[in-house]
Amino acid sequence: MASNFNIRVYGICIRKGHVLLSDELFNGIKMTKFPGGGLDYGEGTIDCLRREFEEEKIGVITAIEHFYTTDFFQPALFFEATQLLSIYYRVEVQTSREFPMSDEVLATNLPEPQKLRWASIAQLQPEVLTFPIDRVVVQLLKDQAYL
Repeated sequence: MASNFNIRVYGICIRKGHVLLSDELFNGIKMTKFPGGGLDYGEGTIDCLRREFEEEKIGVITAIEHFYTTDFFQPALFFEATQLLSIYYRVEVQTSREFPMSDEVLATNLPEPQKLRWASIAQLQPEVLTFPIDRVVVQLLKDQAYL
C-alpha cells in the first residue's frame, strides 16, 4: 500500500500574550490558521518555515525552537487518501510590518486573500482555528501558560 503524506510547517509567534494568526481565503474556503505552509521536496522543515514567512511577507525569523509535531492520525483536507503531518515551531520574527490586534476573524477576499493579526491567547478559543491540529496547538499554548 502506498503512503501519501502532506507535511505542513507552521510558526508560532508570541508577543505580549498574543499569538500571530493568519485569516485566509484558499480555494473559496475561509480559514484561520497559524502562518506557514507546505514543505517542498528537497527542503528541510526550518528552511520551509523561513521561506513561508518570507513569501507571506511576515518578516525574518531570528529564533526558532520546536514546539509540537502531530502525534495522531489526521487525514489531509485537500488531498484524498493522504495523511497530514504538521510541525510547529516557536519563532521570533524581525519585521517592519504592524499587524492589528484583533480577537475577531478579519474579512478576507480577493485580491487580498490573507490578513495577519495578533490574537490574545487568553481569549482565543480552539474552535476559532479551522484545522483540528491547530486547535490542539492552541490548547497546548493555553495549558503551558503562554498567556
